[in-house]
Amino acid sequence: MVPLGIIDAMTYPPPLYHGDKGEVSATYRPAATEPELVYPNGTRIHYLSTGESTNGLFGLYRWECGPGVTGPEPHFHHSLAESFYILDGVLRIYDGSRWIDAEPGDWVHVPPGGIHAFKNHSGAPVKMLLHFAPGAPREGYFEGLTEIAEMTDAQRTAFYLEHDNIWQ
Repeated sequence: MVPLGIIDAMTYPPPLYHGDKGEVSATYRPAATEPELVYPNGTRIHYLSTGESTNGLFGLYRWECGPGVTGPEPHFHHSLAESFYILDGVLRIYDGSRWIDAEPGDWVHVPPGGIHAFKNHSGAPVKMLLHFAPGAPREGYFEGLTEIAEMTDAQRTAFYLEHDNIWQ
């Protein structure tokens, strides 16, 4: 066992757990678990780890897009990084300067302030993991998008600002 003082001297972040013994605290989510959110266009969003469940460390979501064109226009975030890992299909991801046809196994990381977007132009379903760090409450953003068409311009602007989506 490495004494806590030695860990502090290393390049690791400060300890988040201070117990002398480990604890039983893992989370298991079977693959067959139904998604928490399904958009009218058929996109299914699985809340694998929310910011709340990770104490704000990160958020991880599995997106299953249908074959239709879907995804946001170019934007950036002041407070969080966003990463995309393609599981199945081909997803176009904008990295701020060009559109990339990301395929299974491809990963794109966007630091805070980085302009990005994604679109499914493939005509086939796409599955990806979407990671946010730190773990902002993105669920409210995802769920609010279902009501965006009914919002006034002022409400829409406030909604985007509240959820740190700055459109380009």
